[in-house]
Amino acid sequence: MFSAPTDKQITQGYEHAREVYGALGVDVDAAMDRLASIPVSLHCWQGDDVGGFESLSSASGGGIQATGNYPGKAVTPEQLRQDAAKALSLIPGKHRFNIHAMYAETGGVKVERDALEPAHFQNWIDWAKAQGVGVDFNPTCFAHPKADDGFTLSSYDAGIRQFWIDHCIASRKIGAAFGKALNNPCVTNLWIPDGYKDVPVDRNRSRELLRDALDAVFAEAIDPSENLDAVESKLFGIGSESCVIGSHEFYMGYALSRKKLLCLDAGHFHPTEVISDKISSVLAFLDEILLHVSRGVRWDSDHVIMLTDEIRAIAEEIIRNNFESRVHIGLDFFDASINRLAAWVIGTRVMVKALLIALLEPTNHLRELEKSGNYTARLALLEEVKTLPFGAVWNYYCVKQNVPPAGAWMLDIQRYEKEVLALRG
Repeated sequence: MFSAPTDKQITQGYEHAREVYGALGVDVDAAMDRLASIPVSLHCWQGDDVGGFESLSSASGGGIQATGNYPGKAVTPEQLRQDAAKALSLIPGKHRFNIHAMYAETGGVKVERDALEPAHFQNWIDWAKAQGVGVDFNPTCFAHPKADDGFTLSSYDAGIRQFWIDHCIASRKIGAAFGKALNNPCVTNLWIPDGYKDVPVDRNRSRELLRDALDAVFAEAIDPSENLDAVESKLFGIGSESCVIGSHEFYMGYALSRKKLLCLDAGHFHPTEVISDKISSVLAFLDEILLHVSRGVRWDSDHVIMLTDEIRAIAEEIIRNNFESRVHIGLDFFDASINRLAAWVIGTRVMVKALLIALLEPTNHLRELEKSGNYTARLALLEEVKTLPFGAVWNYYCVKQNVPPAGAWMLDIQRYEKEVLALRG
């Protein structure tokens, strides 16, 4: 079912592609070198259905739901790290790993989220060092008794608010510990599920409470070489269909006024909105942003990303404008209906592939056509570019990065499923 091209086929295909792209003024070798410098952050929660390690039961909640029951799920930190390492070995380039607070390892001792410390993530630090990857982090403000009514940092209960403020403060310190230990800044992203199922009377007061709570969370300055703070909006959620306190406008204003990163999640807007159109708008005013790239199907359903027009458009916005140093690319999907390890690899390879396609675009020529008003030629060239042999460059890049090319990586996944995943209870 799956077969890999031979080394000869890969080399011949690449030489032909280099000539084709060269005729358009594209330096294919330079494009691959630039691609190798762009990391994508893989999310830990794809590997265990957003379960975490606080208990043996699934910790998902707060509008988060992984569907399916494919065998072989990671149920221990060791298994999750093993699977993640395998996934990273099948993805070209050097990437990152994104961890939620509920993946702490406390040695069987109950530690409340507001009391978490860097020591509870030492195994993750050691693993990241061994893998040579940077780490990103998230406070877990859902799937907890103190979030059962759907409110955390904007709760009217001062005690509830303080608990989550303290948890987020602890999370920033954990993020900074990752950044310091790995000599690579950690992006700590804050998302909360707060909102109303039905239309509220005083949404303003809820947003005042959230603003003040965030100010308390971020009161202590942290060296940006260790930790970068991001805030993430949402249009709606399960249980917050009528009003999300942390809306896009709220967090855009907060990020602008407090100099934080704004997180744009591909599934957190109206179905007719796309984040590719928002990237240059917010970067006209912000230094850096975070992306959570996913694929919503009719709602924020976090499907594994495919090489859709929107994924390509996101990559094009980043590459055309030389934004790769200002845009932190993270993934956010979870699918338990297919091999979880394959989901990681498929989605990440798609994101990297989209970046390569954008890098192979004759952007300067297209810009000149646009500036001169020759929109006919611009459209014609954009359409012709779609059928150029980027797949041949992709296979060559994979081999150059010492990972399997098209087809071959899935054979590796099938072996791993048979030898490792199938043996899990």
